[in-house]
Amino acid sequence: MVDRADKYGLKVDSVLENFIESEALPGTGISSERFWEGFSKLIKDLSTKNKSLLEKREKLQIQINNWHIERRGKLHDKESYISFLKEIGYLVPEGSKFSIETNNTDPEIAHISGPQLVVPIMNARYALNAANARWGSFYDALYGTDAMGDLPTGNGYNPDRGARVIVFAKEHLDKITPLVSCSWKDITKIEIINNELHLTADDKTSLVNPDQFIGFIMKDNKKLAEIILVKNGLHIRILIDPEHPIGKSDPANISDILLESAMTTIMDCEDSIAAVDSEDKVIAYRNWLGLMKGDLSEEFIKNGQNINRKLNQDIEITTSNGVKKLLKGRSLMLNRNVGHLMTNPSILDQDNNEIFEGLLDAMCTTLIAIHDLKKSQGMRNSEKRSVYIVKPKMHGPEEVAFADEIFTRVEEILGLPTYTVKLGIMDEERRTSVNLKECIRATKNRVAFINTGFLDRTGDEIHTSMEMGPVLRKGDMKTTSWIKSYEERNVDIGLACGLQGRAQIGKGMWAMPDLMADMLEQKIGHPKSGANCAWVPSPTAATLHATHYHKINVLSVQNEILKKGSKASLIDLLSIPVASGQNWSNEEITEEIENNAQGILGYVVRWIDQGVGCSKVPDINDIGLMEDRATCRISSQALSNWLHHGIITENQLITTMKKMANVVDKQNANDKNYIPMAPSFDTIAFKAACDLVYKGRELPSGYTEPVLHKRRQELKDKRN
Repeated sequence: MVDRADKYGLKVDSVLENFIESEALPGTGISSERFWEGFSKLIKDLSTKNKSLLEKREKLQIQINNWHIERRGKLHDKESYISFLKEIGYLVPEGSKFSIETNNTDPEIAHISGPQLVVPIMNARYALNAANARWGSFYDALYGTDAMGDLPTGNGYNPDRGARVIVFAKEHLDKITPLVSCSWKDITKIEIINNELHLTADDKTSLVNPDQFIGFIMKDNKKLAEIILVKNGLHIRILIDPEHPIGKSDPANISDILLESAMTTIMDCEDSIAAVDSEDKVIAYRNWLGLMKGDLSEEFIKNGQNINRKLNQDIEITTSNGVKKLLKGRSLMLNRNVGHLMTNPSILDQDNNEIFEGLLDAMCTTLIAIHDLKKSQGMRNSEKRSVYIVKPKMHGPEEVAFADEIFTRVEEILGLPTYTVKLGIMDEERRTSVNLKECIRATKNRVAFINTGFLDRTGDEIHTSMEMGPVLRKGDMKTTSWIKSYEERNVDIGLACGLQGRAQIGKGMWAMPDLMADMLEQKIGHPKSGANCAWVPSPTAATLHATHYHKINVLSVQNEILKKGSKASLIDLLSIPVASGQNWSNEEITEEIENNAQGILGYVVRWIDQGVGCSKVPDINDIGLMEDRATCRISSQALSNWLHHGIITENQLITTMKKMANVVDKQNANDKNYIPMAPSFDTIAFKAACDLVYKGRELPSGYTEPVLHKRRQELKDKRN
């Protein structure tokens, strides 16, 4: 039995109540009575609207299902389809031109283009690492990955590889901070004289653009420790240390090059964590509290040494004018709340129903952020006194407007100025992307972020059009016309709605953290598209991806897009990726089933048994992929679709699931906490994976959360 406290009619799990009372509220100036009374009224007033919005999702889906069923076997009429979507209110009328009116967004949101990390908030070590990834060693990122075309071999430091790293890094400096008549590799002396940068090669030289020199740091006995340059708003710190093993062998005593890397980090309370009860939610909220207060720390052992990780301090530099200035030491942190769908047993309402988890997150994460807002000095997250909440899985303008209403109410309860909370719209559901302009309008005073999410968007695409026919193979989705239109329209509409200079326009994740050479080759497409941030899977990837923003001036790209106007069409966006006329071989079908089944099982077994919401999971070819609920959603919906349309049989599916369970068991053989699924195939995790496919058509919008939460709670109850 859960011990609960009555708070103005809310029945609050004592674990959460104790956290709010003893940790979250103290220091905010908000009384317990004010918080709980306001929260109780919020739940009473908004729960019905939340429920009705979810019912509208279901109603629209039924209408779309019936439309496809009635026309099965006939040629798809795109114009009739669009007219139908307008008739049922799925497509809403597009209003007049407008520009967002969001104010007080920090420079990392409004003006500086760069990488963005997403990290599971329940893991304090990862969260700290991500927050500190504002700065990353370019030398380390090159040395330890395949960015230069190969991986390091052997044990210990390889001087030849180290020399290649230095050449690679200095060649990059030549491209982004060029020198007059020489290369950075020719520099033999770096000096600061009268606050000015002096460089020596065979002769004196200088930066082609002297304004790229921002400042410097002197340390013991007035020795030059580093110089700071800038390119496209991102800082580059060149470290100078003649005593360092690298610096002593360098002609200019350069020991490392630090790149400003993860400009922003989304601390994730959603897809990358497994939070099913009060115990889990408090872990997430406590880490967010530590980040907002600035005192989060984590002790762990690495390479036999005890490490206490904390948030980085700001960096004091001296500018070329001789003035002291601080460079921020940490990413600007956003918090991704959960969407409108799920409920959570942490709090029961007046009728003993679980409250909507989105309302819980809104109140608690905003309350906790007040600890940052109240600071007058020291380590701060938002210099503009704003709170950044990313809201996922919203379907259309009404749901975005509801999110806006939620945070208006939360601000009133907590005594915050209206629009303190800035909202990030995850453009990852079909009804949002086809109505994106009106979604942005619905929160035009607080929108600070839009982005594309290919995986969730594909999962919703499959589920929405489930009855039309069998969908393409997962790998073929990337070349469809709707994907191209989706990615282009997101940027075009964002710019047309005035996000430039006020908000971020983002792109999705690079999901292969071990393939950095490929990332360097391909992910430059994101800044080239006009997106001023894009997701990366690790701090190292953020450092490497930062080089793309050195090479591409995103502001200039955006200005060109604004001149030319939108290229993408709504008709293309609404093209349905069914496999019309496809004739797959048995080998192709088998390969697709096995690939999807292995991905589902590899992810779900960790989610259910270990509470790991996001991790690097080996695929069927043992290539590590970043998996979260979005990747699981698309794989499970794809299999559910093929099962429904007879491409595969139930016997074929269960046989494959068992075969892949054996594969996943072997891949996890060295994990002492792993619970094998074979040979019984009776584990809760295996059942959950099967549920996601067999019940895929019934799950709301094809989301994985209902199954995963239920099965994870079943396991936790069993262990207790």
